[in-house]
Amino acid sequence: MKNQSNSELASNRKAWHNYEILETFEAGIILVGTEVKSLRAHQVSLQEAYVLVTDRNDIILKNASIAPYKFGTIFNHEERRERKLLLHKREIADLRRFSQEKGLTIIPLSIYLKKGLIKVKIGVARGKKAFDKRRAIKEREEKRKIQQILRHKT
Repeated sequence: MKNQSNSELASNRKAWHNYEILETFEAGIILVGTEVKSLRAHQVSLQEAYVLVTDRNDIILKNASIAPYKFGTIFNHEERRERKLLLHKREIADLRRFSQEKGLTIIPLSIYLKKGLIKVKIGVARGKKAFDKRRAIKEREEKRKIQQILRHKT
C-alpha cells in the first residue's frame, strides 16, 4: 500500500521564481465532495491563485482551479469558486498584518495530503525584480556546475 502521509497534489512552482517567500503557513481548506475527488486525481492548478483576508477575518483562496470531477453529476462543483481556508486566530492576525503591508502578497504554494486531510501551504511573498530573478538563475547554475565537478572528481 502506498504511503500517503505527506503526498503533494499540486504546487505553484512559478511562485518560487517570481516571488521571494518570507514566511509560510499551513492551512486547512473547506471543500465539497467532488473537489476532494478531483484533487486526489491531481486535477488542480494554483498558477493564478491568491489569498485574500476579508474584513470578517476570513481567509479566502481565490482563483484556484480545481477541475470538475470527471464522473460527477449535476452536483459537481464550480471550477474557480472561492474556498475558505482554516487557520488559528494568531495566524489570521499575522496574515492580516502582512496583507496590509505595502509590497507583500499572500499566495498558495502547494496543496498536499497530510494524514488523510487536504492542506494548503500559503506564503507571504514579495515580488522579485528582473535582476533578482537573473541572479537566482545564475546562482542555481553555478551550484549545479560545482556539483557536477565534485561528482566527476570522486
